[in-house]
Amino acid sequence: MTAADWPYSVNSVFNPGAVLLEDGSTLLLCRAEDHSGLSHLCVARSNDGVTDWKIDPEPTLSPDPTNHPEELWGIEDPRITFLPEIKKYVVAYTAYSPCGTGVSLALTTDFRHFERLGLVMQPLNKDAALLPRKIGGLWAMIHRPQCWPESHIWISSSPDLKHWGTPRMILPARLGPWWDAAKIGLSPPPIETNEGWLMFYHSARQTASGTIYRVGLALFDLGCHQTCLKRSNSWIFGPEADYERKGDVANVVFPCGYVIEADGDTIRLYYGCADTSIALATGSIGAALEWLHQNSQPGT
Repeated sequence: MTAADWPYSVNSVFNPGAVLLEDGSTLLLCRAEDHSGLSHLCVARSNDGVTDWKIDPEPTLSPDPTNHPEELWGIEDPRITFLPEIKKYVVAYTAYSPCGTGVSLALTTDFRHFERLGLVMQPLNKDAALLPRKIGGLWAMIHRPQCWPESHIWISSSPDLKHWGTPRMILPARLGPWWDAAKIGLSPPPIETNEGWLMFYHSARQTASGTIYRVGLALFDLGCHQTCLKRSNSWIFGPEADYERKGDVANVVFPCGYVIEADGDTIRLYYGCADTSIALATGSIGAALEWLHQNSQPGT
């Protein structure tokens, strides 16, 4: 999908959160950037998750700087997790303001009405998503505080989704020439498997000709979700196609959402391309785990 598919005028669409609804249809919560440069979120629906997308005729969730000044410069990059305990979806998104990027949460049951919980991680922070169930009686959220010169992946806990604490770094960026050196962050929400929590994470590698965004894998212990068991030595997914190489921001693949099909193995990964369009890649969770076993080192 591109801006040309949108029922109202936007500059670009990218970085969608995704969810499989009870009726079997797929919903994407897309980041749409208008011609002022600010972003909002808009829903697209498809019965098969591939074709015939029905896009909301106007923004679904817009910035509300009057009540939420942390959204003055827009809202971006949603990740969606369904929480069975409260029977609601929680959307973790980036709130952007002159203070920088922070993490905000909103609850919904229908993706038409949203209950904003507001800013829960102050700037500078982003790339957040929740695990789908409590661990040790507490909710867990993965996020990425921004620091200099390195940015790592952290996890924090909360009793009520509003107050977050006990932060702990769970995946450090590597050093030197590694594909995931210096700056990494969570991509879509982690997937619970029999072997552990499977994480897709992105890197923003600086090169002589600019930044390249690629995606790798890490596996975390189910019982001790802060413990990384394995992380990939190389990227599993990177920009190759022309629409991934060229756009408003070149050389970017940036997944924020996925859908797992009824077989429990086939994954549809929805991702932003060059901050300009939305694309779909399909794969196998089992194959991804096998690849990780063959292309990994113990977690650090």
